[in-house]
Amino acid sequence: MSSQNDHIPTISPGRKAVFQVLSGGSAGFLEVCIMQPLDVVKTRMQIQARPAAIAGSHTAEVHYSGVFDCFAKMYRQEGIASYWKGLMPPILAETPKRAIKFLVFEQTKTFFQFGSPTPTPLTFALAGLTAGTLEAIAVNPFEVVKVSQQANRQKKLIGTFDVARDIVRNEGIGLRGLNKGLTATMGRNGVFNMVYFGFYHSVKNLVPESKDNTWEFMRKVTIGFLAGTLACFVNIPFDVAKSRIQGPQPVPTEIKYRGTLRSIITVYREEGFRALYKGLVPKIMRLGPGGAIMLLVFDYTYEYLLLNHS
Repeated sequence: MSSQNDHIPTISPGRKAVFQVLSGGSAGFLEVCIMQPLDVVKTRMQIQARPAAIAGSHTAEVHYSGVFDCFAKMYRQEGIASYWKGLMPPILAETPKRAIKFLVFEQTKTFFQFGSPTPTPLTFALAGLTAGTLEAIAVNPFEVVKVSQQANRQKKLIGTFDVARDIVRNEGIGLRGLNKGLTATMGRNGVFNMVYFGFYHSVKNLVPESKDNTWEFMRKVTIGFLAGTLACFVNIPFDVAKSRIQGPQPVPTEIKYRGTLRSIITVYREEGFRALYKGLVPKIMRLGPGGAIMLLVFDYTYEYLLLNHS
């Protein structure tokens, strides 16, 4: 927050919580609408295995050699609308997801100060870990539906509710159905937000604020971008495991990927260490600027609400 905080009147914790929910929801909605194409590309690249790893599969799928190759082939074969495949689940999930994340983060910071008069880097990291873990539990069913839609290579788009209904009918709502990959989602979101919030708020407190609005904006953008990028490097093995568990299996009649650590080990043994970082480039391209967008929208929206509606 800027120095304008000095002029914010005292308001009730309940109203603050409402403002945090509104600000977090707005940040999530805007970020997902802008960055969804990169999420689709990231998922496509993560679920494709090397030919040796899918021996016995009779499906001949297009192979993507990189981010721009994936964009080009999707456009030629599926049309421009394919870039927003699986958009509805994150729209339905991201708004409450981000609202939950920012609310839990703001509300748990005091708990993790451990007697310190002000929040420490450990405070931000633990509050972020808690927020990420709780949001993962809330949104995992939406993630399962989203990955299923994004993995679909047919030109015809399949409706969100049709996909969800098929998953429930064929696989149920448990850990093999609508909630499969739950621990991988918890690991992915928990680790990401631990690094994301821990880095952003710690560094933001170290780098002096600027009285010039443009430079202050750039300060927050830069720190937010670095926070999102660093978090991507740390958590992507969990993301790859999540995509493999929730996506189509190499052999349709066999469940190859089950369990987070088991999936990570399987990918490492069959495809090597680099395979655990599949989709890193589109992930950074999305969550680097996406991370900056979210934190900026939250900061400025929350500040506006505190100043004008208290």
